[in-house]
Amino acid sequence: MARQPAFSVQAPSAVVMVRPHHFTVNTETAADNHFQRMQEEGDDLAELAFQEITDAAALLEQHGVTVHLFEDEGRQTPDSVFPNNWFSTHAGGHVAIYPMKAVSRRRERRSDVIEMLKRRYRVQEVIDYSGLEPDGLFLEGTGAMVLDHIDRIAYAAKSERTDPIILERFCTQFNFEPMVFSAKDSNGADIYHTNVLMCVATDFAMIGLDMISDVGRRGEIVDRFERAGRQVIPLSNAQIEKFAGNAIELQGRDGRILALSTTAFSALTPEQLAAIGESARPLPLAIPTIERAGGSIRCTIAGVHLTPRPVPLSQ
Repeated sequence: MARQPAFSVQAPSAVVMVRPHHFTVNTETAADNHFQRMQEEGDDLAELAFQEITDAAALLEQHGVTVHLFEDEGRQTPDSVFPNNWFSTHAGGHVAIYPMKAVSRRRERRSDVIEMLKRRYRVQEVIDYSGLEPDGLFLEGTGAMVLDHIDRIAYAAKSERTDPIILERFCTQFNFEPMVFSAKDSNGADIYHTNVLMCVATDFAMIGLDMISDVGRRGEIVDRFERAGRQVIPLSNAQIEKFAGNAIELQGRDGRILALSTTAFSALTPEQLAAIGESARPLPLAIPTIERAGGSIRCTIAGVHLTPRPVPLSQ
């Protein structure tokens, strides 16, 4: 593996995860999430999902990532395991709270997560966009946007969960340039969340290029990454279906890691894994039950891009 700098603003060293106690596949979101696999009668997924998050969080911590693990014991929040959609954190002490399309997903927002961030990290302001939900305006966090924290670009695939008005407002307030594009799966359906087809890391970007409909826009995106010195790793449609694009780079104890699911890891070629390994160690995490809900590892992780507060001296 190539030598890495000690710090990258793209790769947080702390994350928030939510461990569900009553996980199920959300029927309300199935209309535009074609990655979901509906729950069959008699399936009991809750215990399996609980253990998958338990094991994933433990493995991340073994590699030096700080995991703030929250419990969800409710029965009205089937997608609570995906916290990256309702909030995001940003350098300089900024937090955003997002408007969600599905009513059941709006219940996932919780004050204890925000209060923990204020206690443990330097938070200067919290900007809450959720009041735009009654107007039918939605922007589902770092699912709807894939944020390049280095070059300050917000990549966003057009969908019902990515409203251009809120996207523009977010980019103005958080100092990102919006890069909007159309993306469709092999059946011609819109990709519901940008983070299923794109992962931006410090030195590379994994992208389902064939899903980006506009050839000109596709070339512009590739050019942006290459001019910045990042290697573009194209992903096939079949690899996207296996969640190969739904990964996140994190800062571990011994360098950067790329957290991805075992499903995604097994879909990548040796050449792709070698390219990733030049700057980050792939870390496969097994969450096959949770993936039935239409999201993978990236969706289960909300990165903490905030400065930790000093630990008080013990009395």
